[in-house]
Amino acid sequence: MLILSQRIAVVDDDPSILRALRRLLGAAGFTVNTFGSGEELLAWEGLGTIECLILDVHLAGLSGFDVQERLTDVQPSLPIVFITARDDEATRDRARTAANAQYLRKPFDEHALIQAIRTALGDA
Repeated sequence: MLILSQRIAVVDDDPSILRALRRLLGAAGFTVNTFGSGEELLAWEGLGTIECLILDVHLAGLSGFDVQERLTDVQPSLPIVFITARDDEATRDRARTAANAQYLRKPFDEHALIQAIRTALGDA
């Protein structure tokens, strides 16, 4: 069962995606922090409090995979749900080989995202 109030961070360079996911995940009972870039997330003082990360693969600046690699020093077992609008075999393979990772292609429905978060957190 999903424990409410878990802290989820969302990184996407599309402000409309950030707004939509903040509303959706907040309504589902999560505490949500949103970031427009990987650099913004990595500079955040609360980084160590994240319990799951929703991370766009293709970002301006650091890619989602670059962010994931840098996070291994801070939180090596942080569950990540990679999201992308540019789905290809290489991206899928790289995301699936990452530890504690799920993968969703945009657009995805809210149930798929909540299930991916539950799976990533081990609550599925």
